[in-house]
Amino acid sequence: MSSPATLPMTTQQATAADNNTTITTPAFRSFISRLTTSLRQTFAQRRPWYELLDRTAFTRPENLSDAFSRIRKNAAYFRVNYLSLLAAVLAFSLISHPFSLLVLLSLLASWIFLYLFRPSDQPVVIFGRTFSERETLGILVVSTVVVIFLTSVGSLLISAALIGLAIVSVHGAFRVPEDLFLDEQEGPNAGLLSFLGGAASSAAVAAANPAGRV
Repeated sequence: MSSPATLPMTTQQATAADNNTTITTPAFRSFISRLTTSLRQTFAQRRPWYELLDRTAFTRPENLSDAFSRIRKNAAYFRVNYLSLLAAVLAFSLISHPFSLLVLLSLLASWIFLYLFRPSDQPVVIFGRTFSERETLGILVVSTVVVIFLTSVGSLLISAALIGLAIVSVHGAFRVPEDLFLDEQEGPNAGLLSFLGGAASSAAVAAANPAGRV
């Protein structure tokens, strides 16, 4: 009589890995799709750059009150252009400091693959040590605080943000807004701004209740 066939032990492991991939991939694709759609909607609201750089529309403000009024009106009208300028300054600062860029990308990848898009039933195992959901979140939060506030990366980001805000403020103060008309149909939370708001709310809920994350 022949002995009964022995089932391979790796079947369950392979099935679990396939299920994890099936769970993670659609969530990541949905996130990328939403982000792409939001970026397209946002850039569709971008004002022509020749309006931003029209030299005939630049005059010195009469006083601080006039300067602040101009900044407020120009910020509402050129908000997408101003955000693009801030992003460009930040990108240039990071590209000119490859180490800081690498650290930020590593931190972002850690959040994505260890928490945001990792199935909740799949624990994190590092060097044979299994970390719970709360331990993983705590390590990521502490790592983010250390990177942002206790290293040169934080000072680089703050410096880039201040430079970008200075450029935007100077332009907004000297650009005469009388010829600019804000479209009424464009809400203040359209495009990428609404996406960021929704993402921030989702992150806050997930942080408050890690066990309910999918």
